[in-house]
Amino acid sequence: MAENEPSRPKGAFDHRLKRMRQHGLKPEYRLDETEAQKNRFIDCGWGRLVFANTYGETEKLVEVLRNERPDRRDIAFYVRDPHVLVGSAPQELFLDPSHTFRLDLATYRPARNRRKGFTVRRLSSRSDAEAINELYLTRGMVPVPPEFFWSQLDPRTITVLVAEEDETGVIVGTAMGVDHSRATNDADLGSSLWCLAVSPQARFPGIGEALVRRMAEVFKGKGAPHMDLSVLHDNELAIGLYDKLGFERVPYFTIKRKNTINEALFAGPAVEDKLNPYATIVVNEARRRGIQAEIIDAEGGFFRLSYGGRSVACRESLSEFTSAVAMSICDDKATTRRIVERAGVNVPDQILAGSADEIAAFLEQHGSVVVKPARGEQGKGIAIGLTTTEDVMAAVEVARTYSNDVLVEEFVTGQDLRLVVIDYKVVATALRKPAEVTGNGKATIGELIEIQSRRRSAATGGESRIEVDDEVLRCLTANGFQLEDILPEGKTLPVRRTANLHTGGTIHDVTGETHHTLIEAAIKAARAIEIPVTGIDLMVKDPRQPEYRFIEANERPGLANHEPQPTAERFVDFLFPLSVPQPVRTTLNRAGT
Repeated sequence: MAENEPSRPKGAFDHRLKRMRQHGLKPEYRLDETEAQKNRFIDCGWGRLVFANTYGETEKLVEVLRNERPDRRDIAFYVRDPHVLVGSAPQELFLDPSHTFRLDLATYRPARNRRKGFTVRRLSSRSDAEAINELYLTRGMVPVPPEFFWSQLDPRTITVLVAEEDETGVIVGTAMGVDHSRATNDADLGSSLWCLAVSPQARFPGIGEALVRRMAEVFKGKGAPHMDLSVLHDNELAIGLYDKLGFERVPYFTIKRKNTINEALFAGPAVEDKLNPYATIVVNEARRRGIQAEIIDAEGGFFRLSYGGRSVACRESLSEFTSAVAMSICDDKATTRRIVERAGVNVPDQILAGSADEIAAFLEQHGSVVVKPARGEQGKGIAIGLTTTEDVMAAVEVARTYSNDVLVEEFVTGQDLRLVVIDYKVVATALRKPAEVTGNGKATIGELIEIQSRRRSAATGGESRIEVDDEVLRCLTANGFQLEDILPEGKTLPVRRTANLHTGGTIHDVTGETHHTLIEAAIKAARAIEIPVTGIDLMVKDPRQPEYRFIEANERPGLANHEPQPTAERFVDFLFPLSVPQPVRTTLNRAGT
């Protein structure tokens, strides 16, 4: 017996001798010493079944699992030392929380009475294959390319059964079995059952039991000593069925890769605390990697991540690695502007709100201005496109409710571009567009705003809504409308000029088409502030052109706003570099040299 091969049940040795004689070999010849029996795996369509008991070197077993296709689920079965295997690649592999059960086919007895209403038979047509995939999808399993059943599956090695309703011909169940003797060139003489699935719409009881029994009879007829299966530890219904049929639990283990398909198996139970989307996206990414997440204050978005010997407290995308000095700079927009300007970043003209005469002179110079609190976030207290001294003075009073110091800034026309910088690399860019409504010819503008606000709130977990304030009223007046007016059908009307997500704005990814000058400006601003994670806002004519003006830096950018860009992944990479899989780290290191 090979050193890493599972022990066999009583009678297996005689069965092994019989197989050896069938192959014309002398009894003293050890089959498990042949090269053809080493490092065995078989493609099952949904992934590869890897016979870990045929691998003598842990490194080779890790290597084969690393070669898993992104849309497949490979399974390493019969792992003798799971702690050693997982310890060799802890960022990539995990111990599957499943039990292994074994049915001794030497003592197994078929059922006396056949279940009525359906028939269990072998896969025989393309429509059967399509029906199997439908069952897999309803059960959250990995589908199999239909052509696999015809061009790659060896029916002598893999047996696929279906349960078909006699009256309707509908496929209501399926199971797959693997002949280990053929799959491993007799290195393992057993068999196994996989992918047992029964339709939730099935009308007759006993379909799962019938499929398991039929598969047991198939392998008993082939002379296999036993049939094994792997089942999640908390699948009480399935375990109850296997107990009923005479299966016994055996101490063999299963290892899988940490991929998206397996996420629910290795990430652990979901965090029950109600976090906002900006904290949730980070916590979920951390949990995927096996990083412990402790919720400090769900309402405020505070949590602590721990991995190895490192523990980092965060508030959404703000972590301990952002210094208090950097936060102070971002909090004071006037200071931010001065620091980035000295670093060579283009900034708009700006003054601190003072007397009416000073504001009038500044307004005469630029024609149109922006009023905003020197401190604050989420677009609160900002008024855009003001052209009269009276409007500016009124906006200053509103802004002072958010900050004692108020800035009056040159109004720069263009598009609002947010660039997310993590570890001084731009990982996502997006255009932020102000809130707008589209008329239906029936509802008033006020009603349309309310409807759109509800939609935005629902889409963002309550983070985005349109508040009807002075800025909304100014925007409507500038376009010749009032809240009570009915907007013509099909007409789109902006209701704010600020593009902040929290005030109803929308965000549109342009990462792949942003001009390198804009990317360089964002990195230059982040380095000037010495802030490793930030959202840099630029006003641009077009993200594909180099012209821009710096608007502000946000010390806590919303990472959930930039999907599908991997903002949360890069943030966790920054916090815990060793949680990045070794092959990825190697690739990144090579790219940086």
